[in-house]
Amino acid sequence: QVQLVESGGGLVQAGGSLRLSCAASGRTFSSYAMGWFRQAPGKEREFVAAISWSGGNTYYADSVKGRFTISRDNANYTVHLRMNSLKPEDTAVYYCAATVLWEVVTTDQYDYWGQGTQVTVSS
Repeated sequence: QVQLVESGGGLVQAGGSLRLSCAASGRTFSSYAMGWFRQAPGKEREFVAAISWSGGNTYYADSVKGRFTISRDNANYTVHLRMNSLKPEDTAVYYCAATVLWEVVTTDQYDYWGQGTQVTVSS
């Protein structure tokens, strides 16, 4: 079992930055690849970024590539999402999630989810 708690969301102007964090419980944290998803009002939850168990591999949705950076700290059971050059279309609730698989981008392939943190980007 892994419990995930996100933090760091808020209101920011377009072009600004935010850093989201996800704190995980459980000593098996390093056994999971971690992902970030987001869900805007009226839309389906979509993949944003993922990082491998060791942190050595990452991949991103095309919409955030070059602007967002995912990282993890296995010693402190955390994963982060640094978001730069934010756009109004990045407004959504952001969720972190854990999976035993790799290079998976659909919600049904993730086993554990946090409760989400709201990110609002004003124009």
